[in-house]
Order: sequence, then structure tokens, then C-alpha cells
Amino acid sequence: MGKKYNAAAQKVEIDRIYGVDEGFDLIGQLAVAKFDETVEVTGRLGVDPRQAEQMVRGTVVLPNGTGRKVRVLVFAKGEKEAEALAAGAEYAGAEELVSKIKAGWTDFDSTVATPDMMVEVGKLGKVLGPRGLMPNPKLGTVTFDVKKAVEELKAGKVEFRVDKVGNIHVPIGKVSFGAQKLKENFTVLLEAITKAKPAASKGTYIISLHLCTTMGPSVKLDVVEVKKSYK
Repeated sequence: MGKKYNAAAQKVEIDRIYGVDEGFDLIGQLAVAKFDETVEVTGRLGVDPRQAEQMVRGTVVLPNGTGRKVRVLVFAKGEKEAEALAAGAEYAGAEELVSKIKAGWTDFDSTVATPDMMVEVGKLGKVLGPRGLMPNPKLGTVTFDVKKAVEELKAGKVEFRVDKVGNIHVPIGKVSFGAQKLKENFTVLLEAITKAKPAASKGTYIISLHLCTTMGPSVKLDVVEVKKSYK
């Protein structure tokens, strides 16, 4: 580790569990990069993702956004194509975009598709799927209301999904947001994760929570305190 990282790590008490306010006040002091680092929440959930009924997945619009410019591509035709561009999508179109992506182009961050386009979009599963870019009706990205879908993505809509070992990783903003805005985003995210608890999940649901910046050390949060707020 570099000198800057080691200096930041010394500000974190290794065996200490921090309250939410303390954690967010501290995290801004731990960024070591010259760029505006992203702040991420990492959680360990008490679910078995190998069981379909225990999968945790959803989306939430963060009130203060993510601080990241999102390039949105919409698969749509006619009026819906025009609607998507008017709403702020960087790219919109039909078969011509499908062909371009088949050829290897993936210069975008999120996708939306109207239901009538999914037959064509489905052909891109091997390209979009591994990158997490496949439109999904459960996530609100397969819809005829493309205006709403694009505006939500631009406003800071993020997806949370438990991985194969029960962990979840979600960006909640930039260090430059400051503690208050980051806590506001954190509150909305934890409410969404709590509501997404599977009925089949037994025992402790949220086992641990950490905050970290892109390049800095992590801070462990007091889960007991968090649970009191998000029951």
C-alpha cells in the first residue's frame, strides 16, 4: 500500500464499529486519490443466493444522485425513439443499434427497451448480460414509459443485487457530496434493501455493513444502530 493509503488507514480504528454519523463524518477523510472518489456501501446479507426464493434484487432512485454521468441507450422505434432522446438518452434506435452492439460497440452505461423490441434485444444476451446491461422488466427498464425510465436513470437510479456469496455492493455518491447528502442516499438505499428481504430468509438479514471510497480503507458500521432505523 502507498503512503497516502497507510496514512488514511491510521485514522480508522481496526476493531471499532462506528455509528452511522461517525462513519459518514470519517469516510470523507479517507479518500486518497486526486479524483473525486465514489463512496460505496458493502453489506453481508443472511440469505442463500443459490435458492431462487432468497434472491435479493431491486432498484432505487437516490435523492442526491450518484455524481456519475450515465450514458443511456434506448431500444425503441418511432415516437418512443423520439421520446427517449427528448428525455435525455444519449442513444436511441432499433435494429441499427442491435447490429452495432453485435459488432462490439458498448459505449454506454445503462439500457432501456420497449417491450416490442425485446425479440431483437434478446439476441444481445451474450454481450449485454455479462456486463449487467440487459433491460429487465423487474427493474423497470423494459417499458413503454421510456421518458420515466430515462429520467430515473439520469437522476441516480441504482441497482442492488446480492452476489453468489451473499454480499451486496452499491455506490451512493461521491466524496464531494459531504456527509449529509451521502447519509440521505444511504437511508433511501437501506430502506429499499430492507423492503426487499425475502420471506424465505430466516435469522439475521443484514449481518454487516461497511463504507469505503474507491481507493481508501473501509469503515465498519454499527448494524444494530442501522436496524433500529430500518425495521
